Amino acid sequence: MGVKINIHKTHRDLADGQDVVEVNGKTVGDCLNNLIGQFPGFQEVLFAKNGKLQNWIEIYVNMESAYPEELAKPVKDGDEMHITIMLSGG
Repeated sequence: MGVKINIHKTHRDLADGQDVVEVNGKTVGDCLNNLIGQFPGFQEVLFAKNGKLQNWIEIYVNMESAYPEELAKPVKDGDEMHITIMLSGG
């Protein structure tokens, strides 16, 4: 088993069209790094140059925000993550 990452519709092209990718990891950061290992295009989409998540990316684990722990938030086999995009404007 592993952790399922639900890919936002706008980024599915980076995951060869998949809407869910299964990865392994003990934290959100581990899982995202595993995702990038499989699909390197996610590096620029998810992370700023300082190594933190982009301002417009929010991660949910089992439908609850990973904030404020974000990358350090623990996960376990069977958990489900969602990568969401925060939109703004008027």
